[in-house]
Amino acid sequence: MKNNSSAGMPPARRRVGFPRSVSVVAMALATIALGTGCSSRPGSDDAQPTATTARNVTLTATQRQHIRLYTVAPSDYRKTVQTTGTVDFDNDQATSVLAPFSGPVSRLLVSSGDKVRKGQPLAVVDSPDFAAAVSAYSKALVSARNARRLADMDQDLFKHDGVPQREAEQAATDAANAEADRVAALQALISLNVDPRTIRNIQAGRPISRIEGTIRSPVTGTVVEKLITPGQLLQAGSTPCFVVANLSRVWVMAQISADDLAAVNLGDPAEIITGIGSKNFSGTVGNISAVVNPDTRSVIARVVVDNPGDFLKKQMYVSVTIRSLRKSSGLLIPVSAILRNDENLPFVYVAERDGSFARRSVTLGYRAGDRYQIPDGLKPGDRVVVDGGIFVQFMQNQ
Repeated sequence: MKNNSSAGMPPARRRVGFPRSVSVVAMALATIALGTGCSSRPGSDDAQPTATTARNVTLTATQRQHIRLYTVAPSDYRKTVQTTGTVDFDNDQATSVLAPFSGPVSRLLVSSGDKVRKGQPLAVVDSPDFAAAVSAYSKALVSARNARRLADMDQDLFKHDGVPQREAEQAATDAANAEADRVAALQALISLNVDPRTIRNIQAGRPISRIEGTIRSPVTGTVVEKLITPGQLLQAGSTPCFVVANLSRVWVMAQISADDLAAVNLGDPAEIITGIGSKNFSGTVGNISAVVNPDTRSVIARVVVDNPGDFLKKQMYVSVTIRSLRKSSGLLIPVSAILRNDENLPFVYVAERDGSFARRSVTLGYRAGDRYQIPDGLKPGDRVVVDGGIFVQFMQNQ
């Protein structure tokens, strides 16, 4: 009996160990199955769709007291275009002064920034052209006087049968030709901007100590550029010497995009903002270019601006606000009504007939002050939330 008992011990131990290992595996499988069953259980969080359809929001009477509505209706407005621009001279009042005669520069009489009057000397040139013109005029004066004196003598002799008629007529013709040459020589001096005092001295036969050519300002304004130096050789009609501009009025060249071009018209008022303290200026659109810039795809609108104190300088960078005089019409709602979704797309809340509030996507158009034009998404008579929209959105997300 003892042997049978001892012989049966190993099998009994093997029977006890095997079920224990099986139970461990079974428990693990049960745990996995349990987890799988929880994740797939209807109504669990993981089973819900990630995107939900927006539902209307219903508020209590107390909550509605904090909501302000706006009834959409067509309204008139004027567009405002905000852009940038650069300052330029008023080319109608600015000129490049070319050398009227050839020769080396002997003296400069002005510097950049100097204010000059029309006809004021700017530089002195040792010019052979000038000397030749003075000499030609002096000779033309003498020739014209002599020819006229001879013509008058022949005319008197002809009356007393002293000379033939043909000879008297020829003398009159010579006198007329000499006087024409005198006028041409005088016009040559005037075109060279010769000082009227010098011309009077030549006409009176008074000697001229030194014949010098003087470059004079053709307009009243400011010397904004000095392009020559003493000793420089000038070529008549081709060498630029100075730029003189009247800075009391300037042009601002504003960049207008294609989207804003229809809103800008001649005569529209504009405000020029320099960003330097309170230095702002008023102007008027005086010209709209007919050419599109191929690089920026914009059009230049020229704004004429009064410039007291010559504050605006060429190439200064400024901001420009142009207010259209032409009326536009559309559906406008306050900016406070516009909300944004997770994709940054605009929407508003519209009051429905049943008292709820529905989310409605809209398209934003032009912004007129604190209102947006809505080309699409709303119709006249719609009532949109303009105050309390964030609260309505919060309630919808609950």
